[in-house]
Amino acid sequence: MNNTLSRFAYIDAARATAQNFVDLVCNIDNPDVSLGRRSKWTIAECVGHVASEPSRYLELACGATAWPSRPSDLKDIYAKQIANLPTRDVHKLAQRLVDELDELLDLVGRFGARVPVMAVEGDCRGVRADSALGILIGKMTVHGHDIARAIGAHWELDPGVAPLVARGRHQLLPCWIDHLGESSPPDATFEIRFRGTDERFIYQFTDGHLEINPDEHVDPDLYVSVKPAAGVLIGYGRMSPMRALLTGRAMAWGPSPWLATHLIKRFAPLDA
Repeated sequence: MNNTLSRFAYIDAARATAQNFVDLVCNIDNPDVSLGRRSKWTIAECVGHVASEPSRYLELACGATAWPSRPSDLKDIYAKQIANLPTRDVHKLAQRLVDELDELLDLVGRFGARVPVMAVEGDCRGVRADSALGILIGKMTVHGHDIARAIGAHWELDPGVAPLVARGRHQLLPCWIDHLGESSPPDATFEIRFRGTDERFIYQFTDGHLEINPDEHVDPDLYVSVKPAAGVLIGYGRMSPMRALLTGRAMAWGPSPWLATHLIKRFAPLDA
């Protein structure tokens, strides 16, 4: 069983990850260079996107907007964020990130026993506004990784944030899987373990639907043990499962070992 995580664990991790991100981008000499093959964004545009996200999460928490039911719709949201950036100065964008994140974290810290739930368009399920910070932490983490790779800088991915990122994303993944509109993959059950932690998750796919950590589940078809940092990078498409397996960052075993490289494909093209 996974322990319940305090909202203050999310708050502290979000603030620390943001500070690492700010430290990275404020030392960049040329923010107009491209992020590379994976993205058409420049570094400045990537920073602008990250800096724009706390205010969007604030609107989500206050009920002013909703998560899209299809993950592909995020591309339009992100494109509008970049088009409407008031500046491409990464120092000013970094300060915006700090200021607006502080506002968001202050709100989350003042939640009472009834935590607001962010709406998802066309879906009765929602996203708890405190653990949604895990999704934002994941975003800052992987975009910090992207920028560091583009400029040849060091970026340390804190393995301690991996459970927070996973639990945040877990709230959206079942909704988005249901709205992908693609043919259903075969039924399968996976158990994912983060090495060096007590975190383990059950992903059960049945008739194209995903249930995470169900009260009752069949025996897993595949067990996966993965280093936490690698798990985050794999989840966001920054590392291939095959590379993780070949380099020892992940191990897989069970009755259906061929499913090891198929799990991430079930989530494509999910990218927050």
